[in-house]
Amino acid sequence: MKLTHKQRRDAEALYLILAGMFITALVTSNLIFQKFFHWNPLGLYEFQLSVGIIAYPVTFLITDIISEVYGQKRAQRVVIAGVFASFFALLIVIVSSQAPATEWSPLSDAEFDKAFSFTYLAVAASLAAYLFAQFLDVQVFHFWKKVTRGRHLWLRNNLSTFASQFVDTFTVLFLLCSFGVISWDLFGMLLFNGFLFKVLLALLDTPFAYAAVFGLRRHFGLKGHGAELQLDLDDNK
Repeated sequence: MKLTHKQRRDAEALYLILAGMFITALVTSNLIFQKFFHWNPLGLYEFQLSVGIIAYPVTFLITDIISEVYGQKRAQRVVIAGVFASFFALLIVIVSSQAPATEWSPLSDAEFDKAFSFTYLAVAASLAAYLFAQFLDVQVFHFWKKVTRGRHLWLRNNLSTFASQFVDTFTVLFLLCSFGVISWDLFGMLLFNGFLFKVLLALLDTPFAYAAVFGLRRHFGLKGHGAELQLDLDDNK
């Protein structure tokens, strides 16, 4: 389907917004991960989790929406952009940590270093897991999209997220424990808590995925199961 000039402009603008949200969630989760919290929904189970986990699942929802509407290549470009953004954020943290604090600074050098001392390891661990998990998410999503012939968005949204989130959680915790950031005694508990939390969020975000995809398909006039926007010349090859 050929898009009008306005539709193409809207599609590119929405793509940039989604990409911006994705990168923000990814970088933020790496910067704030050192604070841990507990959460006991309805008194059923007490989670003990890093606050970084709150933003991170959003990245998988966004890549699923982009994959569904814009296609696999566009989703992979966002993943790659996230890598560069994370490295750039790490560079800023490194330079900032070398700048001496004034006497009246609300944060002293020691306090700043304590807050960001493990950012290097967190970014390294997160990127290793992120690359593997995000590309796995995109691949699994499109595998099930082909199998179901574009139907059952809920199935590929959840199956791709379950697989990628387990890989992501395991890899991050394994690397952080290996480098001594987190004690090995906490590995099993944090792995179970983290994966269960992400599974619950994946189930809860399914209606949002449907709403976003439905709205975008309707706005751009995409018809038929699995139809995608064709914004790049190489997408037609």
